Amino acid sequence: MKKVMIVDDNRTMVSLLRTLFELQGYEVLTALDRDTLLANLRSERPEVVLMDVFLSGLDGLDLLRQIRAAQDLAGVRVVMTSGMDLSESCLQAGADAFLLKPYTPDQLFETVERNLPAEGAAAREGV
Repeated sequence: MKKVMIVDDNRTMVSLLRTLFELQGYEVLTALDRDTLLANLRSERPEVVLMDVFLSGLDGLDLLRQIRAAQDLAGVRVVMTSGMDLSESCLQAGADAFLLKPYTPDQLFETVERNLPAEGAAAREGV
């Protein structure tokens, strides 16, 4: 089963995304703080992380840079989201893709599916 981790401080958005992903056959993980995020990335190894740029008390771009700086997490696929077009900043910080809110479920799944690691590619575990 494909795993996606949702990192967003909007509980309604997390609930909606969880439902959408579960209907598509994904296992859904969530993280609300930096420590949980990094620990869950290491233990759960989701194929894709869907992370908002603006998180209460946290900076999504800073979290993205921390993920990219950690050798064991460098290969994790990260799709950043925001209501402002920050695609350039996100891609420069190491995002694999950017989704501008509001996006449709079709746009969401097209972007996520396009960023899934190739089957059998050692799950991109930084090797």
